[in-house]
Amino acid sequence: MPNPGSRTVRTARATDVDALVDLVESAYRGERSRVGWTHEADLLDGQRADADMVAAAVTHPDGTVLVVEDDAGIVACCQLERRDDHAYFGMFAVSPTRQGGGLGRELLAAAERFALREWGAGELRMTVITQREDLIAWYLRRGYIRTGELTPFPYGDERFGLPRRPDLAFETLVRKLG
Repeated sequence: MPNPGSRTVRTARATDVDALVDLVESAYRGERSRVGWTHEADLLDGQRADADMVAAAVTHPDGTVLVVEDDAGIVACCQLERRDDHAYFGMFAVSPTRQGGGLGRELLAAAERFALREWGAGELRMTVITQREDLIAWYLRRGYIRTGELTPFPYGDERFGLPRRPDLAFETLVRKLG
């Protein structure tokens, strides 16, 4: 295993898109994802992200994608978007073999610092599938609160996956920054 001291957090580049798609897919979908605890393999089949979606996030004029890189390559990532008085956090992925060791917690903290320092964001918002109680609990332990604001899953849009159940929805979680 690479030395954790050799990790760096940086902004993603266009040349990282293929590696980011592979990382996101490995963390959320299919059998590879089941190595980690954050997968959605029991809720969704199909893709989680494709090259066009990731490239759009990497080049978004009001956003950035942060990556964690070490001797093994890109091992974690997240997307941030500046939106009025807050920042949106998404596309959070940690390599399944690296989950549970603090890497996700470190990247989330780096994303919060970035949103506050670079954009002056007053809060960080995200959406999480309501059936992901273990993941929601993880965010709650990091100071996020459930808002009760629900949005429907985009059924029929295969870019976001093929639902395995009819009741999926997203809940917005929020944490004040600063």
